Amino acid sequence: MVEHPRAARRYHHGNLRVALIDTAVDQARAGGAEAVVLRDAARRTGVSHNAAYRHFADRDDLLAEVSARGMAELERRMRDRLDELPGAGQGEPTARLRAVGREYVHFALAEPGLFATAFACARPEEGAAGEGAYGVLSGVLDELVATGVLPAERRPGADVTCWAGVHGFAVLCLQGPLRDLPEQQREEQLDGLLDRLARGL
Repeated sequence: MVEHPRAARRYHHGNLRVALIDTAVDQARAGGAEAVVLRDAARRTGVSHNAAYRHFADRDDLLAEVSARGMAELERRMRDRLDELPGAGQGEPTARLRAVGREYVHFALAEPGLFATAFACARPEEGAAGEGAYGVLSGVLDELVATGVLPAERRPGADVTCWAGVHGFAVLCLQGPLRDLPEQQREEQLDGLLDRLARGL
């Protein structure tokens, strides 16, 4: 396997735990969740595996941190995309819903290894309300209810419907029959999906 350009880093000083997570994120980017190996992360960071085990109980402990990093990156990208749009109640009412859905798919295509690893341990119910990528989606749906675009009685379960739609599309593009689709056609299919989700709500 070809190592990520940032792999094989050497640890010199500072927070070893963070350095190990950084290295494991590189592993995930290169090969997904299966590539996250604690002993190898220690070797690439330039420390003994015994030193690594002082910070992580086992490989699953490290994987959970990488998963959290992936979800945080997804959340950051979704929020950045929203920041480029008018605030709630301005412009096309469902533009913000479409924006977070589009950014979700674009993140998956740009970072397939980290995207897959993000869901290795992540659970949407974890964390405070409004936080995380799932919280971003929920917030946008709440905005649609507040502005009268989405009837309140249709709000329950809308998160799962939207999440399943864009996640399924992303997986089809990464691993399924849409993986060889030219970019323009893929974006057209994504536009259609987001339109249908918005209209269905």
